[in-house]
Amino acid sequence: MKRYRHVKFSWDDAQASALDPVGRLAYRSNLLGSDQRITNTGGGNTSSKIAERDPLTGAPAEVLWVKGSGGDLRTSTRGNFASLYLEKLLALQKLYGARSDRGLKSPAEDDMAGMYSHATFNLNPRAPSIDTPLHAFLPGKHVDHMHPNAVIAIAASANCERLTREIFAGEMAWVPWMRPGFELGVAMQEIARVNPAIRAIMMGQHGFISWADDDKACYALTLDLIEKASVHIQARYAAKGGDRAAFGGAKYAALPPEGRRKAFAAILPWLRGQVSAERRLIGTVQDNRRILLFVNSRNARRLAELGTSCPDHFLRTKIKPLYVDWNPQSGDAASLKAKLAAGLERYRKGYAAYYERCRHSDSPAMRDPNPTVVLIPGLGMITWGKDKSESRVTAEFYTCAVEVMRGAEAIDRYVALPQQEAFDIEYWRLEEAKLRRMPPERELARQVVIVVGAGSGIGRETAHRLAREGAHVACVDLNEGAAQATAGEITGMLGAGIGVAGTGLSACGPAVGIGADITDRASIRRMLDQVAYAYGGFDSICVTAGVFAPSDKTGHIPDDKWALTFGINVTGGYLVADEAAKTWREQGLRASLVLTTSANAVVAKKGSLAYDASKAAVSHLVRELAVELAPLVRVNGVAPATVVQGSAMFPRERVIGSLAKYKIPYADDEPTDSLVGKLARFYAERTLTKAPITPADQAEAYFLLVGQRLGKTTGQVIAVDGGLTEAFLR
Repeated sequence: MKRYRHVKFSWDDAQASALDPVGRLAYRSNLLGSDQRITNTGGGNTSSKIAERDPLTGAPAEVLWVKGSGGDLRTSTRGNFASLYLEKLLALQKLYGARSDRGLKSPAEDDMAGMYSHATFNLNPRAPSIDTPLHAFLPGKHVDHMHPNAVIAIAASANCERLTREIFAGEMAWVPWMRPGFELGVAMQEIARVNPAIRAIMMGQHGFISWADDDKACYALTLDLIEKASVHIQARYAAKGGDRAAFGGAKYAALPPEGRRKAFAAILPWLRGQVSAERRLIGTVQDNRRILLFVNSRNARRLAELGTSCPDHFLRTKIKPLYVDWNPQSGDAASLKAKLAAGLERYRKGYAAYYERCRHSDSPAMRDPNPTVVLIPGLGMITWGKDKSESRVTAEFYTCAVEVMRGAEAIDRYVALPQQEAFDIEYWRLEEAKLRRMPPERELARQVVIVVGAGSGIGRETAHRLAREGAHVACVDLNEGAAQATAGEITGMLGAGIGVAGTGLSACGPAVGIGADITDRASIRRMLDQVAYAYGGFDSICVTAGVFAPSDKTGHIPDDKWALTFGINVTGGYLVADEAAKTWREQGLRASLVLTTSANAVVAKKGSLAYDASKAAVSHLVRELAVELAPLVRVNGVAPATVVQGSAMFPRERVIGSLAKYKIPYADDEPTDSLVGKLARFYAERTLTKAPITPADQAEAYFLLVGQRLGKTTGQVIAVDGGLTEAFLR
């Protein structure tokens, strides 16, 4: 087997031989998509021309199975592939030619995509990719269209055609930039007809496509060509001085890791507020070696201003990033914010001018003019998206763009796609239609919510409830392991999303677990900064953490337990609010704070003096904070009655003590669940609804107060107690 240095050959004959032809296509696709040196997330497509039987007539039919619109090669299954009669696809060329001859070339391109459904085999519901003609019109039985950084670096070079001949010694042809679709497929078909010996074509500004009549051979050819491009680029890169001379050499030095974290904490929430004027965005920080090499370089400004070349890149990263020429050695957070503010204003005006300059009469309305990629010397890159997955993918794509520029500058001179061509892709009618087909966003989409006390009980249930509605949840608990366990449950349920690989907060998914002590202001500040580093900022906080310290039989409670009860239940909530307020004001986006009080706040009970008094204080703290933090932040409270099931405040010993107190029969060796059930039923019988109160009941109240269903409610306490008459307001 051939040895590779820049890609990995992963084909397993035994595994492939056990699969049917479509299964082998999915297998090949997964191998290609799992290596980001071969193609990026969601990028590239593959196909196989397979002999099938017509489901109605039983007649033999050649069917093109091609990766459908959307999806990711690394995870594609049979259901991700469209199937079309090859004969019918080829017959569409006559229709395309007739429309183009009448001067309708551009409309014909878009219209042809709608015609593919007429060639559908066996009622397959998967929508075909716009790249379908590329696969249908090339002669190979198996076709791979990939976006490896090394090949795109050649495709994005000023002398791409010459370099293609030199590097690939005639085994790869070249086609200038054309928007993916029918015209490009026809052009490739002609190239293959005139040059029957070639098995690959370089696509200007885009990537490459290769084919063979055997699927393993097609896979190997794809790897061979990427390896050849990579070897050539690395040799030239090393000859020019390697990293030391990359992008014209270093202009700035990176701050040390702790310095970068401190700087990011100082600017991220503010920046999130600046770019979220139209719709809230979620951030990802990327400060790996490759990104720092680029942002610190002399040529970073010039190259960033050119924008990206591959359509897959700038659909995520916009026409270009915002580069901020800030000196990390002599500047501070205030100077960086000033430069960012000025840069954002220029960027928005520039994007609006780009839209007006390139728009057509039927172009969709201008989208958000804020950048999705921000580059800062000394710090790295910040990317933005509608959720964590999208911002991580944007980071991945611009990292790929950086690698493309590195390679292109090593072998030649990097050139970007002309702005009009870039606009026609960004605002393509077919892309707009794809956006409109997306399902509506969930109720708490684009929101970041911190749940304090998420390791168990009400907090854990609330974290799950908010995540199911689309919120990104920072699970916080004194027990960091418990917080991470809850975050892991949410991530396991919802999926980590796709994007840059890595560890740590910046590479998190829909939830992250963080340890914090809410009686310690410094610990709270560290936690809030960690959340900002993970998501760019935060919107709401639910404080569900609490402690119950019972009085002894004489009604006495030790001073330390009194102080602990008020420290966690009252002061902790205040400290969280006070520290969060600094960030909320910086961010400038409307937010919500929900504290946990109790029915005991208005019902005096023997044996819970410290707890009841502390909860009464929390109820008034809700009202005071509502006044202090208005109008930016709404502050409300949730007042549960006794929640026994699933509560960390009811260990076995306390349950037994309560059963004894209320003279409820029990056995010493009785299972804990049975004891808990008895106590929960006892408490339920004291309410009007006669039903036990669960953590899920409380979580529903937090959900209502965090979202906009009660968006005009502040300074209020919602009781979730099943109807406890003695807790009625007096």
